[in-house]
Amino acid sequence: MHDLVIFDCDGVLVDSEVLSNQVMIDNLAQYGLHLTLAECMSLFVGGTMTGVRDKARDLGADLPDDWTDQIYSEIYERLRAGTPLVEGIPELLTQLDAASIPYCVASNGRPEKMQITLGQNGLWERFSTVMFSAHVLGSGKPDPTLFLTAAQQFGAKSPVVIEDSENGVTAAIRANMRCLAYAAHDDGARLATLGAEVFTDMSHVPGLLGL
Repeated sequence: MHDLVIFDCDGVLVDSEVLSNQVMIDNLAQYGLHLTLAECMSLFVGGTMTGVRDKARDLGADLPDDWTDQIYSEIYERLRAGTPLVEGIPELLTQLDAASIPYCVASNGRPEKMQITLGQNGLWERFSTVMFSAHVLGSGKPDPTLFLTAAQQFGAKSPVVIEDSENGVTAAIRANMRCLAYAAHDDGARLATLGAEVFTDMSHVPGLLGL
């Protein structure tokens, strides 16, 4: 039995990836980089915004020095307008509570972003004191530090990670943790290749955890 569930935030707890990536598409088009939603998500999901900036510049975007602040502001505005939970998350958390299995969130995103998305969905109270952010720790996925720090803080011997990005899966595997990969937008083949167990509906998780 696992003694800790480590959730990614965007795309796992909250259905924010498409919203955020559409904002990036519209923004980057102003700087000469035109991407489809599929291209944008393939390139950038699971990365840090600094990494997004550098990759976009490599692809030809003429981004200003203050671009990361600019894009964060635009994304936050869009997320405040309404960010739904991933379907099945409330029920899954209730089942984890009933089984007395602790859980936390570990994200490359800023704490302010998680407060916006989790706060409007009633999850902030559940995660505000068990939140691990790359911006606070100074190390983001695919580095395993986020997950290792979370497990150490909980004293977990058998943690499991729930992710949706290549960087996240890579970080979990590097941390020698079991990784369940939520594939909402494709078949999850790339995540499976990296070593994750792919699933397509949150209702599958209790069975995968042996609950």
